[in-house]
Amino acid sequence: MNKFAIYFAVLIAASSSLSAQKRNITEKDLFDFVWIGDPQISPDGTRVAFVRVTVNEKKEGYNTSIWSVSVAGGEEPHQLTKGDHDAAPRWSPDGKFLLFVRATEKEGKPEPPQLSILPMLGGDSFAFTDLPKGTGSPVWAPDGKSIAFTSETNADDLAKQEKKKRKEEELKKAVSENSPSPRPTSVAGIVDPGPQTTAAKKAETEAEHESDIRVITRAVYREDNEGYADPKHPQHVWIVTAPHSADKKVQPKQLTFGRFNEGNIVWSKDSGQIYFASLHVDEPYYALPRTDLYSVSASGAEPAKLNSIDMDIDNLSLSPDGKQIAFIASTTQPINSYTQPDLWIVDLTPNAKPRNLTAKFDFDVGAGVFGDNSPPRGGGSNSPIWAADGRSLIEVYGKEGKTILASFNVESGKPTDLTKGNQAVIRFRASDDRSKIIYTVSTATRIGDLFAIDSPGGESRELTHINNELFSKLNLTEPEEILYESFDGKRIQAWVQKPPDFTPAKKYPLILNIHGGPHAAYGCIFEHEFQWMAAKGYVVLYPNPRGSTTYGQDFGNVIQFHYPGDDHKDLMAGVDAVIRRGYIDDKKLGVTGGSGGGLLTNWVVGQTNRFAAAVSQRDIASWEAWWYSADFTLFQPTWFKAPPFEDEQDFKARSPLAYIKNVKTPMMFILGEADYRTPPGAGGEEMFRALKFRKIPTVMVRFPNESHELSRSGQPWHRIERLQNIVGWFDHWLMGIPKPEYEVAPQEEVPGKKGNVPGKQPTPHQSG
Repeated sequence: MNKFAIYFAVLIAASSSLSAQKRNITEKDLFDFVWIGDPQISPDGTRVAFVRVTVNEKKEGYNTSIWSVSVAGGEEPHQLTKGDHDAAPRWSPDGKFLLFVRATEKEGKPEPPQLSILPMLGGDSFAFTDLPKGTGSPVWAPDGKSIAFTSETNADDLAKQEKKKRKEEELKKAVSENSPSPRPTSVAGIVDPGPQTTAAKKAETEAEHESDIRVITRAVYREDNEGYADPKHPQHVWIVTAPHSADKKVQPKQLTFGRFNEGNIVWSKDSGQIYFASLHVDEPYYALPRTDLYSVSASGAEPAKLNSIDMDIDNLSLSPDGKQIAFIASTTQPINSYTQPDLWIVDLTPNAKPRNLTAKFDFDVGAGVFGDNSPPRGGGSNSPIWAADGRSLIEVYGKEGKTILASFNVESGKPTDLTKGNQAVIRFRASDDRSKIIYTVSTATRIGDLFAIDSPGGESRELTHINNELFSKLNLTEPEEILYESFDGKRIQAWVQKPPDFTPAKKYPLILNIHGGPHAAYGCIFEHEFQWMAAKGYVVLYPNPRGSTTYGQDFGNVIQFHYPGDDHKDLMAGVDAVIRRGYIDDKKLGVTGGSGGGLLTNWVVGQTNRFAAAVSQRDIASWEAWWYSADFTLFQPTWFKAPPFEDEQDFKARSPLAYIKNVKTPMMFILGEADYRTPPGAGGEEMFRALKFRKIPTVMVRFPNESHELSRSGQPWHRIERLQNIVGWFDHWLMGIPKPEYEVAPQEEVPGKKGNVPGKQPTPHQSG
């Protein structure tokens, strides 16, 4: 045997050994995941600063820090900041400073985030704001002299802060005095503060008392994952001089006032004006969406209203000549359940009419597919990027289960794809001269890494391998993409995630996993949940039924006033299509989904008994109860033509709870106790109580302090326990694995000893 043959044989053996050493992914691998958020390329295009997100040591939250990597590639990222909660990196126009937002902790409690700067030529970072309500969304002025940002701080907050500082200084002064004058004492030796001092302290205590009750006057009074609205603290535009050292003390200045929120800050090219978006309407839900565009002098003056645009606009971007703004928005007429977002431009002249660049492009601009592992903190956002000559705009769009980065011609709106393949582009940025574009990519086997291309049309190169240490040890598999016909001939795209050791000769249990939205899309993006279910021996089917995005306007909006309905038929057709392949045990079918997927899970079990188990997550059971309690309103005829008190029958007919008598499937409900999007009282709590009455096996799993974002950005331990309970329920009912925690009274328990309260009727034993 020659040397080459020997070398080749050794290489093959080593490769086989390495493959054999790989293990299946587990639910707890999430603890070791690393996410990349909010990448920002330096003005000269040589480096990228990004937010590195990890699970903290206690596994109860996330740490974020700023890291950097070369755009040329060939080096490992290195850490720039040492805080546990650093985010929003922003390069100064000359690239010499890196602005970011840092949140610290005091006595174990988080403090409001403040602006900080890191000198890139050397030196430690330093904070330079101290606003009581913190800072957000910082933007450098083009001349690098000032920074605009938003804050909810008001005059009362500043006065209280100043008063607190004075009291702390007075206390320090009192403590430092060597011989304080003795106060009069009573006969018992107790210091007598005197009547005036006592009265003053009582008055001061009452004056400092802050009521914690909420007097609510608006229909929208809380927001999921954000909490209750505070009308006393609207978000305003502020400005501060950019300090170049910690020695330079600067004072932030509030530029806008009033009772309305402002945001989407954009500087004029000459650094003299700041453009921003707002809406001066107290209760906007009574009308169709609208946005007002304002400008304010950086030196301070009354803001001037430039335009009123009949859309909810976002992601503003100024043209190279400073005369136009590009943005993403959806038209408001006709009133749809879903309207695709488009790419628009508008002149910065009074009352100019916006122009839709992508009106004839039947895909979702500025949007795409979603997974369960976007950065749980510090992810950032996208804005359209103008080409240096102003002739095109760079933006993502969603098409058939992919998120693609493209360049859109400003005149024709025609797109030119800049990326390709089965992947999702999450975030993107470009250097000042647009010669280099950086972006993050997720695939079915990759959480997210940084890539770069030199000028539009160049070949991509990978800048990071952020999870290679872990993923090189895991046996991850690519899902199979399938297309099938539904009942009316409509083509449905779906993916089938199979176990790592899959063989078509074997029969597997199937889990149908339904996405929420309903206007959202599964696709070519990392899904930890599906990979782990497959690793546990399940085949996972995740389809995009009608109503999903990335397939055109008609496909997305066809479910208006018919949700749920034909989308359920699409899902069942998908299950049938996979069963016909011969490797599914049709007696071991499970169904699950969250949000709109939870609604459809509830709907499915009320329409068919083919599923042996179901897990409904963050769900809706009664549309009527949800209409009254969700964090946003349906005052416009988007999903329903009228409110429930005017069209009770339609709400009932489309509510899963109306079919509860048909349900025989054992059900688990996964609920976030701080979920304001689909409040538990309008979903799982109702289903659970009804099923208990009917003695159908059911379990409710409640997650304290978790919002609707439990599965994507909830506390790490809660995310793990969510997965464990979902799969645990299917293990019990599809695999026959004992799960005593789901029993009312565990089998080994002696009746009458534990749990039977004297004088009360014992709870009947229930399996499951």
